[in-house]
Amino acid sequence: MLGARLREAGWGYGFALVPFAVFGIFFVYPFGYAVYISFFHWGILGKQAGAAGTYNYSKVLHDHIFHIALRNIAEYTIAVVPLEMALGLGLALLINQKIRGRNFFRSGFYFPSIASSVAITVIALYFLSPTGPFNTFFGFSTDWFGDANTVGWSIVGLNAWTTSGTVMIFYLAGLQAIPEDVYEAAALDGARGWRTFWKITFPLLRPTHFFCLVVFGIGALKLFDQSYIVSGGTGGPNYATTTPILYIYRQAFGSYDFGVAAAAGVIFLGVILVLTVGQWFTLGRQEAG
Repeated sequence: MLGARLREAGWGYGFALVPFAVFGIFFVYPFGYAVYISFFHWGILGKQAGAAGTYNYSKVLHDHIFHIALRNIAEYTIAVVPLEMALGLGLALLINQKIRGRNFFRSGFYFPSIASSVAITVIALYFLSPTGPFNTFFGFSTDWFGDANTVGWSIVGLNAWTTSGTVMIFYLAGLQAIPEDVYEAAALDGARGWRTFWKITFPLLRPTHFFCLVVFGIGALKLFDQSYIVSGGTGGPNYATTTPILYIYRQAFGSYDFGVAAAAGVIFLGVILVLTVGQWFTLGRQEAG
C-alpha cells in the first residue's frame, strides 16, 4: 500500500517537474543571468575588463532617453487600457444578447486578436500613410505614423482595436457568470436599461475589471513590436515611439552594451512590480474583501 502511494506521488512530482524545469530554464535562469551581467561591462564578446558595479544602473537612470521612454509608455498605458476595456465590454454586452449570427460576430470581433500584429501594423501603415486610402477618402494629408504629435494616438487606436476582442472574451465570461435571478429581481423593482447596467452589471463585473486592468496593463507596458515597426527600430520621430522595451533592444543590439540593457530591464521590471503591487493594494484587496 505504501509503495503504491509512493509510486503515485512520484508520478505526480514527475509530471510537475517538467513545467517547473521549463520555467526554470527559460525564465528563472535568463532573469538571474540578466541581473548578473547588469553589474559588468558586458559587450558582444562577453565580460570586459573591470567591474561596473552600479554604473550601468546609474547610466540608465540618468539617461534622458530612458526618461522619455518611461513617459511614453505611461501615457500609452493610461490611454490604451481604459479604451481596450471599454471596447471589450461594449462588444461583450452586444454579443451577450440573443441576436442573429451571434457566433459569427463573436468570431469576427475576436479575429484581430489572433492575427499577426506585424501584418496588422504594416497594413495600418499603408492605410494611414499620407497618400493612403484613409487620407484620400477624408481629404487629409496627415502622416499619422510619421508625425510625433499623432503617432502615439495612432498606436493607441490600433492596439485598442486589435486587443478589444480578447478583452471581450473575459467580459463575456463575467457576464455569463452573473445569475439571471439578479436581473429578474431588478426588473420587478422597475430597473431598466442603463440603470440596470450601472447599478447591477458593472459592479458585479469588478473581478473582471481588476483582472483586465492588471493583465492588459502589464501587456501595454511591454509594447515593442508596433513601435519598432512604425519607427524602423529608431524610436522616432523625435523619440515619440521609444518605449522601455525598445530602449533595451537598442542598447543590446544597437550599441551592443548588454550590461546597460540588462540594467534597464531590471529597472523596468521593478517599475512593473511596483505598479502591480500598487494595483493589488488599491483594487485587489478591496475585491478580495
